[in-house]
Amino acid sequence: MSDVHRSRAGLRAALASGERLTGLFVKLPCPDVLELAASAGFDLVVVDLEHSTLGESEAFDLLRYADALGLPALVRLARVDPPLVNRVLEAGAVGVQLSMLTSVAQREELQAAVAYGPAGRRSVGLAHTGAGYGSVGLADYLAAERADPPLLVGQIECRTTDPLEQVVAGLDVAFVGTTDLTVALGLDPADATGIRAEVDAVAAAALATGVAFGGWAPRPDAAEGLGLGPAGYLVVGSDLQFLGAALRAAAPPSRETR
Repeated sequence: MSDVHRSRAGLRAALASGERLTGLFVKLPCPDVLELAASAGFDLVVVDLEHSTLGESEAFDLLRYADALGLPALVRLARVDPPLVNRVLEAGAVGVQLSMLTSVAQREELQAAVAYGPAGRRSVGLAHTGAGYGSVGLADYLAAERADPPLLVGQIECRTTDPLEQVVAGLDVAFVGTTDLTVALGLDPADATGIRAEVDAVAAAALATGVAFGGWAPRPDAAEGLGLGPAGYLVVGSDLQFLGAALRAAAPPSRETR
């Protein structure tokens, strides 16, 4: 079993046990962020190829460094791009977090992109970390992939075209994107009750289908107030957010207040 497969198995075991996994969005092409996240005790990171200026090669470098650190790393993508999905998985990603999941067809497209045939349509290669750069035979590698496939996290952040339970079935995590969901549904950001109802609907769909519930909070202590108390997969802030907060706290007084 490779480090990638061990990481996937460990994350799934934690989710199944009810233990909360806490992650961080990574938007900066800086390996120091990964070392800091690991030393701070984060369970995982999510390399963000949706809301960042990261290029693919920078994301691949981060994934390889995270793999060397033993820090599980997923990649957030804005859409299912099968060749890109294959490349990030071969670079050491333990899974894919897909934004704007709205339909069963889209979820099935993601499942097909991460799985080898006959169940999926992912192209097979062995010159990567998960296959020991060719040191693992094809049969053994495929068996490892069947036993511990990539984690799939689907972000529910707009109105779904299919029943919510059908959309999230088969995922590892149903992740509520509170900010986008608020905007997409035309809710008042100050309407805590309306937003909470949408969060609770995703949590209920996850519970009904045996899928872990997840979401984003600016800090761990803010999760409860956002309806994410039962979340087993919580992403808190991002490297840029925490850097910005620290810089503002350390900045000198403005000229007007000096």
